[in-house]
Amino acid sequence: MYQLGWFSTGRGKGSRGLLRAIHDSIESGETDAGIAFVFCSREYGETEQTDIFLKMVEDYHIPLVTFSYQKYRAKAGGSSGDSAERWPSWRLAYDREVMTKLQGFKPDLCVLAGYMLIVGPEMCQKYDMINLHPAAPGGPAGTWQEVIWKLIETDAKTTGAMMHLVTPELDKGPVVTYCTFPIRGEPFDRHWSAIERKSVAPIKEEPGEENALFQFIRQHGVVRELPLITTTIQAFSQGRVQITPDKRVIDAQGKPIRGYNLTSEINEKVTDSA
Repeated sequence: MYQLGWFSTGRGKGSRGLLRAIHDSIESGETDAGIAFVFCSREYGETEQTDIFLKMVEDYHIPLVTFSYQKYRAKAGGSSGDSAERWPSWRLAYDREVMTKLQGFKPDLCVLAGYMLIVGPEMCQKYDMINLHPAAPGGPAGTWQEVIWKLIETDAKTTGAMMHLVTPELDKGPVVTYCTFPIRGEPFDRHWSAIERKSVAPIKEEPGEENALFQFIRQHGVVRELPLITTTIQAFSQGRVQITPDKRVIDAQGKPIRGYNLTSEINEKVTDSA
């Protein structure tokens, strides 16, 4: 069976929702895979929300491995101001400790699902790791909030979401899978009209993220994120998309691709759940 490694910091409802979605998909038979382990960069007692997440993993009877990043950093004398580009020795050592703790597992694919650390080069090389980015290939970088404001600022016609290969450079890895959707036509056009000839800066100030167009774009994006993750895992387990040892993304025929387009499958799932 295709085996997954699951990496999370377990900060809140979002992390639990991601794990629940793939667990339910596996249990229902929709996804032919298993979760080999869950790794969490926090331990019991650090936060109430993480404790709920860890208990959830145990209730699912999934092997759980924890190793506190904050405790390790404090013990090593590391600083939160350390530059990720410099990769201080203590930060690389943390990843090595994680890999040692996981050496008994052989995941085919690792998923970062609410994992709040940038993964170092050694771990990126050891595992095939994927992560969600809330924009279509070639779209804006940054957080989902930054992505949406940039879409509004540039009068974008479409957006989407993608899964990309994790590299030491944040959100810069090759696209693995993606889906797109239009943000023109109804129900979007009337909200574009409401901000016509207005600059983004004052909208950010008032009403900010409560702006109707901002909300519509977010709603249409977030409803696709869980289906994209589960469908991506299905595509990997079926061999439709693969990652080579030299970290190239290929299709079932071994042809290099710039991401596997899952738009039609995601649209079907979104329509079915509406």
